[in-house]
Amino acid sequence: MELKHYKRLTQQAIGLIEGETDFIANLANISALLNMELDNINWVGFYLFKEDELVLGPFQGKPACIRIKIGKGVCGTAFATETVQRINDVHQFEGHIACDAESNSEIVIPFYKNGKLAGVLDIDSPKIARFSEIDEKGLIDFMKEAEKRL
Repeated sequence: MELKHYKRLTQQAIGLIEGETDFIANLANISALLNMELDNINWVGFYLFKEDELVLGPFQGKPACIRIKIGKGVCGTAFATETVQRINDVHQFEGHIACDAESNSEIVIPFYKNGKLAGVLDIDSPKIARFSEIDEKGLIDFMKEAEKRL
């Protein structure tokens, strides 16, 4: 996907959540939008920081792991380090938590609410090396704009 597509997707997300104050409703619409617009993915959603762990939030896809310890798996690592994790082959990631055996690659973007680390956006794909540098940049920019409205 080209960067211009992510810019369009960002504008669509802003249109969906602008002026809405319900955090969970906004995350639900964002996950639905990403699920509808991104190719070759099999899960997209949010894990939210609650009581010293990540807890499953709004998502699209098969049932998922409900709780993830900080520092564990791709999501827990992204949250603990406050860095994007773009994993070409999750089976090579030490400590990967396999919620869906069909997932082969993953990208996880930490996000903030009111300046505080609030959780992660997690996107899985059945395709090895699905996520490129362009996807990473596009999704980082997407979440930065969404954060302003969450």
